[in-house]
Amino acid sequence: MTWSRVLNSMTAGLLPLLVLASVIAVWHLAIAVFDIPGFIVPHPKDVFDALRLLRVELLEATARTALAAVSGLAISTFIGTLTAFAFAQSSVIRRACYPYAILFQTVPIIAIAPLIILTFGRGFHSVTLVAAVISIFPIVTNTTTGLMQIDPQLHELFHLHNAGWWQTLWKLRLPSAMPWMISGIRIASGVAVVGAIVGEFFVGTSQPGLGAWIQRKTASVDLPALYATIVASTLLGITVFALLTWVGDAILQRWFGMRLDGSTLPRRTARLR
Repeated sequence: MTWSRVLNSMTAGLLPLLVLASVIAVWHLAIAVFDIPGFIVPHPKDVFDALRLLRVELLEATARTALAAVSGLAISTFIGTLTAFAFAQSSVIRRACYPYAILFQTVPIIAIAPLIILTFGRGFHSVTLVAAVISIFPIVTNTTTGLMQIDPQLHELFHLHNAGWWQTLWKLRLPSAMPWMISGIRIASGVAVVGAIVGEFFVGTSQPGLGAWIQRKTASVDLPALYATIVASTLLGITVFALLTWVGDAILQRWFGMRLDGSTLPRRTARLR
């Protein structure tokens, strides 16, 4: 059984690397076969050289973007969770305010970011706010769904024992909604990185993160450095997503004895009694 788990872990790690190697090989062959000039598509080796030469600057820019994205995600998690509590407790509030929560998802971030930056100025706080605005919707939606997906028998049991509003929320609704909430945060993490990069794109050099690097390298038509910045942005999104997935699974296993799997939700809820 142990060797089977080790083999599965190795396979799970090797498959993405094989896909990456295949993409790089196709990229290299396409340039060689079709004789694509470097000012249109750079050679993979040039991109790797740019990553090596600019590793310190890219690492600093990635750290700034990561801080803005994580800060925005923390704000959206706090506000989104409180909003979901209000939505789950009152159908009137939910019907009146939920369309405005959808507004954050439907309005393009490319239109919201300039308004935020013009209102609050060019700085780290504006980039953080852009990341928070774009990432709040998945948290509100998932947490609201989780708070309302309660086993009616458990809800009746709490009612029969004269459980108050706070006891029902803290001991039944919140634990039952935890998998949904963690899923929402995990989805929002990738969106928060995108929001931070878009915010930095509009803020410019006053917040020299990955967004400013993309803008700068696009203006100078430095394609290897631009591709290297895109690679750094992708790695940042993957890292934040993987870290939150690991933390979420650890929380669920430690306090609830289960994994982030919606198929076992009824069985998980039954353990909360």
